[in-house]
Amino acid sequence: MSAQPQVITLIGAGLNGPLLGLELVKRGFRVDIYERRPDMRQVHQSAGRSINLALSTRGIHALTEAGLWGGMRDIVIPMKGRMIHAVNSQVTFQPYGKDESEVIHAISRAALNIALLNAAERQGVRIHFQQRCTGFDFGTGAVRLNDENDAERSVESGAVIACDGSGSAIRNDMRKLEGFHDSQQYLDYGYKELTIPAGPGGKHAMDRGGLHIWPRGNYMLIALPNTDGTFGCILFLPFEGRDSFAELNSPSAVAAFFQARFPDAFSLMPDLVPNFFSNPVGSMATVKCSPWHVKGRLLLLGDAAHAIVPFFGQGINCGFEDCTTLLELIDRCGPDLPRVFSEFEAARKVNTDAIADMAVENFVEMRDRVADPSFLLRKKVELALEAKFPGVFVPKYAMVTFHRIPYSVAMRRGAKQERILQELGEGIQSVEDLDWQKAEQLIRSELTPLEFLS
Repeated sequence: MSAQPQVITLIGAGLNGPLLGLELVKRGFRVDIYERRPDMRQVHQSAGRSINLALSTRGIHALTEAGLWGGMRDIVIPMKGRMIHAVNSQVTFQPYGKDESEVIHAISRAALNIALLNAAERQGVRIHFQQRCTGFDFGTGAVRLNDENDAERSVESGAVIACDGSGSAIRNDMRKLEGFHDSQQYLDYGYKELTIPAGPGGKHAMDRGGLHIWPRGNYMLIALPNTDGTFGCILFLPFEGRDSFAELNSPSAVAAFFQARFPDAFSLMPDLVPNFFSNPVGSMATVKCSPWHVKGRLLLLGDAAHAIVPFFGQGINCGFEDCTTLLELIDRCGPDLPRVFSEFEAARKVNTDAIADMAVENFVEMRDRVADPSFLLRKKVELALEAKFPGVFVPKYAMVTFHRIPYSVAMRRGAKQERILQELGEGIQSVEDLDWQKAEQLIRSELTPLEFLS
């Protein structure tokens, strides 16, 4: 690096900004982060719009590279699989992986964010709060900001990286550029955050070792454990129509709905009604756009470039993998940011498009299929094939969650494996009925050994 450090301005102090910022400082850059909210370490943030996070291999790799993962063990809870709750309150366990080493980790978004903010400041990142980005001047390269008093100013920088989420002000300004394409596809479903309080003695009221799901066909409730003994719950419902948020417009309607559809959860939620009406209904969208960069002056990263719906648990993992990829390119190319930004988009867009599509597909699986006996049999067959053909047949969920295999590869192989599963599953009632000779023939002809990246 040169004697005068190159300045990089990051917009957004959510999760990607602080992680990327502290790693850029290690590489000799000077980093300023501008965040529209107050400092969450000093001002309580209202609940209701921060879906609990599930950290898996890609996110853990990024935190490990930054030297942070070891210090986060006290704020994460390993989840070994899905706990499926039937209407009659019977619970069925579905393991996520082939053994207990393949788990995902529940973590509070706020706890992770605070840990990253502290680590970034310790590394020398300067974070400026209550500085709302309103856009980017493509002529001068300056970022436009408004402070808490709505006073306007501009900040010039060597380069700007927008980590300001799905509603990115920078991406909004990029719509002015010729050739820029931007699509936002909203689900006709919303979500609302709820809470199952801790039980006696601060203990969890349900098994803390799994992600709890109440699948009900076209809607569902899920719950993730928190370290304080509570569960963060998320209700996913259509906005309108039957069994929708529009119908749950009174305390009696909410109580009756939960008592009938989620009776065991209802019994654990004494504050359901006030909790329900105090939290807003959030919306969910898939964002795709191109290009992500303007030469070496501006780059979109994370949700600002490619927001996805939360149903594969990959939002934060995908964003952290963005950071990993960008940093690897800087290590290889040096401070040649035009080249770095261009190669970053070329490497990531095909993969972020793939996980966006897989996340929408997984919504249907979670709400419609996880309680279906044929689905449960297919999962057992997948694990049996993985055990018989290690490194060749790897379930799509495992490729996405427990390995750093590119998302696009996981999607392509997943489609091939789905066809294999359909053919092998015809007419069988159990794993013991599998035609292993046919399985080997199909797998050897359709799949090549995977080169694992983790």
